[in-house]
Amino acid sequence: MTRIALPPPHFSLQIQHSLEKKASLRPFGQYTPTMWKPSERLMDTIRHYASFPATGVSLRQMVQFGDRPSTGTLFRASQFLSEELPIRLAHRVQDLGELPDGLSEMPSIKRVQDWYAQSFEEIIALPRPTLTQEVKARLLRPGRINGGPSKILSETTQNPSVREGQYRSSVTAANGNGVAKAHAAAGRRYFFPADDRGDWPPELNDYNQRFAKTLQQIKRRHDGVVTTVAQGILEWKRARQRMQIDSTIQSFLDRFYMSRIGIRMLIGQHIALTEQTHVKHPNYVGIICTKTNVRDIALEAIENARFVCEDYYGLFESPKVQLVCKEDLNFMYVPGHLSHMLFETLKNSLRAVVEQHGADKDEFPVTKVIVAEGKEDITIKVSDEGGGIPRSSIPLVWTYMYTTVEQTPNLDPDFDKNDFKAPMAGFGYGLPISRLYARYFGGDLKLISMEGYGTDVYLHLNRLSSSSEPLQ
Repeated sequence: MTRIALPPPHFSLQIQHSLEKKASLRPFGQYTPTMWKPSERLMDTIRHYASFPATGVSLRQMVQFGDRPSTGTLFRASQFLSEELPIRLAHRVQDLGELPDGLSEMPSIKRVQDWYAQSFEEIIALPRPTLTQEVKARLLRPGRINGGPSKILSETTQNPSVREGQYRSSVTAANGNGVAKAHAAAGRRYFFPADDRGDWPPELNDYNQRFAKTLQQIKRRHDGVVTTVAQGILEWKRARQRMQIDSTIQSFLDRFYMSRIGIRMLIGQHIALTEQTHVKHPNYVGIICTKTNVRDIALEAIENARFVCEDYYGLFESPKVQLVCKEDLNFMYVPGHLSHMLFETLKNSLRAVVEQHGADKDEFPVTKVIVAEGKEDITIKVSDEGGGIPRSSIPLVWTYMYTTVEQTPNLDPDFDKNDFKAPMAGFGYGLPISRLYARYFGGDLKLISMEGYGTDVYLHLNRLSSSSEPLQ
């Protein structure tokens, strides 16, 4: 089993170079972040796009759509994303420019805002092919399965883990018709497979390749967003001499990071579908695995978390983890998301156990991971004997930049590139972002603690796959 690349225990405490210096030296496409600035005309266009709401998509819709990626179907996907992604990016640019108490003026926040504006410009500026009326009409016809018409994609259902509008970006009314725009956008359906009998003109394949290449460039540019925004929060806390963030900024970060998960999910899915026109994996539709094996991913997360723990504390052997899970428990999910959530949860548990019982202890209590299969949910319980959390501190666990580590590490932009690696402790993002990953497809992450004994974390995974992204 391959271990992920992880930092040495002293990694986060020995970063001497500032984020600003390194970020300014790292090229993105043909620009560096310090060279590119949005024009006022571009900002006007961004404000216009921000007057539309995002259109949520379900896991099941993505799988139904991408089951047989081909030139026509991918072109329909490109059309949808060329409309949907600018709307989501525009909301982020607007959000980042309207933060309270001077947070928008922090250098790292401005840098991230420029990244989103630049990505917005690259998508809307990509030239589209000129199509004949015949090709346009054919693109609007749904594909056929076994000689019959394909089924319309299933409707999304309300996400059971979030209140309606909990992660919604505010829709700006433009010329008094903002509400009408919202209704019109809400009526847009997610794309469906195109009629792929016969050949498509070469312009479509050329556009598909250019669009996928643009998305790859955007994805690379945004790799460091989590750490750069976190650096911006640190800059703000130091400038304003604040110990904690308030509820307004907490709400912004929830909305911002949830939107980022959605943007990266759509981009990653489209890039993978484009690649799968050449090489197809039997159990994968894009980055979604139709037979995600829970036991395999749990074993990998356990090994990775124990490795980090041993490395960080200099242990010969980290606390043992007992896994109770059926070998053949498979369901449709994004393996990368599940791996990230389990790794972060286990890392917290192992750290609590070592610090509660002392790093010099010969044998630690066993941490248990129990997986239960229900009709609606697959639930994973991580149960440790790490001393628990005082009840007054439990709400703080979900607060960004909250950590019990005495010295918060500096954040390096070259670190955390995939969101799925983190120092053993001190970042203060592990649980809040893991909960967003769980809620993104209708699951949740909950915590019950017994102060003086230990903590149980419950990871609920929605196996119905029909709930919409919580973005409307």
